[in-house]
Amino acid sequence: MQVKGRDKRVHMPSKPRMIVTRGLPGALMERIATQFDAWVNPEDRTLSAEELQRAVAAHRPEVMLVMAMDRIDAACIAALPDAVQVLATLSVGHDHIDLAAARDRGIAVIHTPDILSDAVSEIAILLMLCAARRAQEGERMIYDRTWAGWSPTQLLGRDVTGARLGVLGMGRIGRTIARRAAAAFDMPVHYHNRSRLAPEIEAGAQYHPTAEGLLAESDFLVLAAPSTPATRGFLNAERLALLPPGAIVVNIARGDLVDDDALIAALRSGHVAAAGLDVFNGEPEIHPGYRDLPNVFLQPHQGSSTIGTRVRMGQMLLESVATHLAGGTLPNRLV
Repeated sequence: MQVKGRDKRVHMPSKPRMIVTRGLPGALMERIATQFDAWVNPEDRTLSAEELQRAVAAHRPEVMLVMAMDRIDAACIAALPDAVQVLATLSVGHDHIDLAAARDRGIAVIHTPDILSDAVSEIAILLMLCAARRAQEGERMIYDRTWAGWSPTQLLGRDVTGARLGVLGMGRIGRTIARRAAAAFDMPVHYHNRSRLAPEIEAGAQYHPTAEGLLAESDFLVLAAPSTPATRGFLNAERLALLPPGAIVVNIARGDLVDDDALIAALRSGHVAAAGLDVFNGEPEIHPGYRDLPNVFLQPHQGSSTIGTRVRMGQMLLESVATHLAGGTLPNRLV
């Protein structure tokens, strides 16, 4: 892939300099120490913009290994020293990086497609089940010691098997969720995408040319679309009203796809029976209204959090960085 600006691949010392904005699993840290002259954020928190710039200025890395929570906007990229050749993000999503600004600086941006699909689809199924079967309320009864024993009307939830699944965004993750829901729970799958999938990829799912048409057929709605100007704020009051009464909403994409006030109002009214959320606007802050609701099941952005997935993500980035610095081409390069 051609990029604008100068070719930044130059003769490198035996161990290129790298900064890593968060600590990673041990196997990855050992590999990084072997292959790179690395500075690693010593604190398990996201660096502020000023802290990140100070680290870059002090270490002048050829490679920056960043996380989805790091804000690599145009101002950040403009301030990077000429030494920086590669931005490697430990994520599939790249809405936190200004790709146009990176392209203009001749900085390669690489990410981790394909690897996350299984782990994130597992979390999506977990959220669907826990929201439908009122897991938060049941757990609270146990830990608060308020459970008085079994009753035929205790915590009656929603059926998952046979319910209609609507998927907004049928990329790799959306298709994996759909395939597993159909196989395990006989869920008819409906979807909306920017374009219809080929029949062999669609695998029997019903395409809706409009998102509004999808919503009307979604007993369970899973948000699996990327955060873009077109999807931010997608699930607002008007669209929530199009869901069947008693629908369940699951978000494993990005928090900004949801209008929090509108979803909380729908949960309070009962029009949306329950929600399972793994991502939030303004993470790690969460809209306080969610904490007061019994019919939400919340997870702290756990989608890809398995040991194997995290290690495979890191390995892909490290191998891709080495390939790029050696002059090779990359299938996981964004710009």
